[in-house]
Amino acid sequence: MGAFIVDARINSGAADPAILSLVFREGSRPDGDAVNLAGQGDGPAGSFTVSHRPDPSEGWLELLSNGLTFDCLGIAPGTPAAVPPPGALLGLGAIPEGEAVALRPGPHIAAGRGLLPVVRVLAAVGLRLAGLPGVRAVCWQPAGSWMEAGYYRRVVGDWLEGGAFPALGLTSLRRESNGAMVSLGLGLLIGQELRFEPDRNLSAGAVARISVRLIHELITGGPLSEPKEFTGADGEVLLAVPVRGGEQLRVMVGK
Repeated sequence: MGAFIVDARINSGAADPAILSLVFREGSRPDGDAVNLAGQGDGPAGSFTVSHRPDPSEGWLELLSNGLTFDCLGIAPGTPAAVPPPGALLGLGAIPEGEAVALRPGPHIAAGRGLLPVVRVLAAVGLRLAGLPGVRAVCWQPAGSWMEAGYYRRVVGDWLEGGAFPALGLTSLRRESNGAMVSLGLGLLIGQELRFEPDRNLSAGAVARISVRLIHELITGGPLSEPKEFTGADGEVLLAVPVRGGEQLRVMVGK
């Protein structure tokens, strides 16, 4: 659970919104044909087609899945996409070196990039791309989460098959300079982040467990405009109170 938390000095805020980056071994980025092939077939990961294919030297494709279009950037033989900054590590001992390919909502759906159906389809397309040879890591930039490719495929695959939202991957926690812990990535989805003020009686592991539970509830029920109580996994009372103009939910733990 400790990998769920990143120091604020490493990642002080969300990067470009709704961008999924895949880091490949140097020289192993896919070309247009490989990407097209990855989109074919059935399964929980949404199939996709290449809906626009400019000159290969431009290094990008437009992908179509479930009526939504996504830009896939950094395709060979074009220039690689930018490698995201460091962040939380999940299933990785360190951020691997390599060349990046990026997936983002297309211009027509960019305004709705934080809508759960859009994120779900993007994650599904990313799941197929994460199965290509040479993928070393997957980074969900809104949360600054760096995931081992197999871990990403597992948690997103479970979600697509009806499991819980992958909070340990599509969100993370960062520690502020005063010791408070704030979620990262939830704001893209509901417009609010969780906030835990410094508490010597609340370990980092406990904060992570509580966050996972609350994120699941909030993804299902939506943002809060007034205080609300939830029940934790161990029966504790969790009070979430909108603060900072409603942009954060301060979480207090009782018995």
